[in-house]
Amino acid sequence: MLTALIAIPAVGALLVALLPKGRDALAKQVALGVTLVVAVLSIVMAVQFDPNGKRFQFTEKYWWIKQFGVHYAVGVDGVALVLILLSTILVPLVVLASWNDADRSGGVDAPPKRSVKTYFALLLALEAMMVGVFAATDVFLFYVFFEAMLIPVYFIIGSYGGPQRSYAAVKFLLYSLFGGLLMLAAVIGLYVVSANAGHGTFLFDELRAPEILHHISPTTAKWLFLGFFIAFAIKAPLVPFHTWLPDAAGQAPAGAAVLIVGVLDKVGTFGMLRFCLELFPGASKWFTPVVLTLSVIGIVYGAVLAIGQVDIKRLIAYTSVSHFGFITLGIFAMTSSGQSGATLYMVNHGFSTGALFLLAGFMISRRGSARIDAYGGVQKVAPLLAGTFLVAGLSGLSLPGLSSFVSEFMVLVGTFSRYKVPAVIATVGIILAAIYILWMYQRTMNGPTAEAVKGMKDLSKRELIVVAPIIAIIVALGFYPKPVLDAINPSVKQTLIQVHQQDPKPTVAEKGSHQ
Repeated sequence: MLTALIAIPAVGALLVALLPKGRDALAKQVALGVTLVVAVLSIVMAVQFDPNGKRFQFTEKYWWIKQFGVHYAVGVDGVALVLILLSTILVPLVVLASWNDADRSGGVDAPPKRSVKTYFALLLALEAMMVGVFAATDVFLFYVFFEAMLIPVYFIIGSYGGPQRSYAAVKFLLYSLFGGLLMLAAVIGLYVVSANAGHGTFLFDELRAPEILHHISPTTAKWLFLGFFIAFAIKAPLVPFHTWLPDAAGQAPAGAAVLIVGVLDKVGTFGMLRFCLELFPGASKWFTPVVLTLSVIGIVYGAVLAIGQVDIKRLIAYTSVSHFGFITLGIFAMTSSGQSGATLYMVNHGFSTGALFLLAGFMISRRGSARIDAYGGVQKVAPLLAGTFLVAGLSGLSLPGLSSFVSEFMVLVGTFSRYKVPAVIATVGIILAAIYILWMYQRTMNGPTAEAVKGMKDLSKRELIVVAPIIAIIVALGFYPKPVLDAINPSVKQTLIQVHQQDPKPTVAEKGSHQ
């Protein structure tokens, strides 16, 4: 099943790339058909997944480079499953939303773009790698997918982005390659440690075994942890490794920005939860105060910068810096509520921010500008666009009844039970989120209708088909997140066992004492 989910979009990318020149409509249709097949298969896999069964299911393992102990090994636990579902649901919506993006001569002040079929082939290749990175249970295979994702994203931004696309693409590539280099050194170090323990391996289950972990000295574990953590912190991105994101998301086409912020960034926080904590439990606890501090700084700093933005896409990108502070905070709180909330937050953030980027892209394509002050009174001429934008924005500020509220509440409760001060400071982010979302909405959608906005069309049928499923998911997960949490919780429990942590016991005041 997992190999099929990786292979189908990879083969689809090849087919689209080999289509004769001028068959642009066929390229779009093939891309959409392939992504829909992958989405259906992933949903079938999710239905067959047993939350009470083995941790890793749908497993496959074959030798790849035998002399170095490298396997093609894939499998999913609950955390990987929900992130693969996030990816495979968003990609067909992105393909449909981007239907005409590559046809245009360059968008806002941009030179002519490359071929249509190349754009959709790159999207399919990216989907294959996103599924692969979440499914890999061999650390070396994970690293290969982790690095390979850079290639399609680099070309999408560099060839199809805005006026500063070359700068944004190179900055994205350099940051990611630096993190990948550190991870490669740590991956090699892990293999050396396992070889010294008597069995050189890259398999995740074998590396996390006590007989190998006991061979890692505390100092070595800290250095290996840093190799993985910095790579993941860049990918997430966590302050101060975040500066590539606003440029990449701001210059990328709207559909690609959805995948960069909605899915690719989750690889960083997924890696922290899966590899940093479970392979280096002692080092993770040693670095926890530093990570919590960076998380809290990211929450406040990202929100403050979002408030000051004049570009819609950069504003949304900075809100993600703030949200990833919450996710990292929940992961390193080392509580079941915190980690389950952080994983649910990854899913909810992908959908809510994805909707914001898509709707912003629809607005920009109509108006020809990404500046907030270029709009005003949009809700009077395009009520559906304004209404869906409001729902997505309210989810971003964690309004009760919408999906992000549940996950943010769980993160704060889980953090407060062990680290009260960071949790209290983090709540400032909730107030700031209300400011940057509502102020952006007020400036773009309310007030007098700007002259250039008066002829703006409302959402088309195609655009409604794109946005409606995401809005439905946001509302559904706001009221009933249980199916997702049921899949996540057993995996989180295994992670806490591996790092030798238990949820703090609630304190009960003695009889007669003041509450």
